Amino acid sequence: MNNLLLIVFLIFAGQTLGSIVGLIKKPGRKILYASLAFAASMMLSISFFQLIPESLKISSPFLVIISFIFGIIIMRIVDGILPHINPELIKKEKPSVKRSVTMLVIGIALHNIPEGLAIGVGFALTYKLGIMIAIGIAAQDLPENVATIVPLYGITKNRMRAFNILMTTILFELFGFVFGYYVLKGTAPNLLGGALALAAGFMTYISIEELIPAAQIKEYPKIGIISLILGILCILLLNLLVG
Repeated sequence: MNNLLLIVFLIFAGQTLGSIVGLIKKPGRKILYASLAFAASMMLSISFFQLIPESLKISSPFLVIISFIFGIIIMRIVDGILPHINPELIKKEKPSVKRSVTMLVIGIALHNIPEGLAIGVGFALTYKLGIMIAIGIAAQDLPENVATIVPLYGITKNRMRAFNILMTTILFELFGFVFGYYVLKGTAPNLLGGALALAAGFMTYISIEELIPAAQIKEYPKIGIISLILGILCILLLNLLVG
């Protein structure tokens, strides 16, 4: 029960803290870029040091590879249909205020579902894996919500409204977690292993397509490289502590 509460806390923590920080005082660009690179490194490390090895233990290599690729394809389709997860980092024409808020919230909410699913699938296998995935995603959500709530506040012109809107999108991540945990817990090992690889595909795509480009590593190479290395070391350390 305590582990379940910790998972739920982590799901809310990163997004809530990121939203509050973004509304109070937006961090400098270097800090924001460093945190994005750090989060990307953590998620990639979890994918290849935890999710893939665990899935190979209980599923065939063929199913793992297919599931991993399928996870990337799903996220690519979602990313192509919905607004970018960090809307302030790309340039788009300004539509109506109502449409801007609607599309932004839909995009964030539906991007949260596979993140919650990844946590739920990991937790269905072992509490340790679920906690590590939740920590990695919380680290990603923090700078992501800082970057998201600023333009959302600019659209709504109301801090509390922007905060409340962004908080409702957490429910979609919670839904993904509940589905991943309660539906897949106790299922056949092959299915659970495939789900782990699918989650790895989700996280890999988000890291490579969303977070790393947003981290502007070419512009700030030292900060980016150091943050990437620290992300890997952090996951290795967490692995020792949680293990």
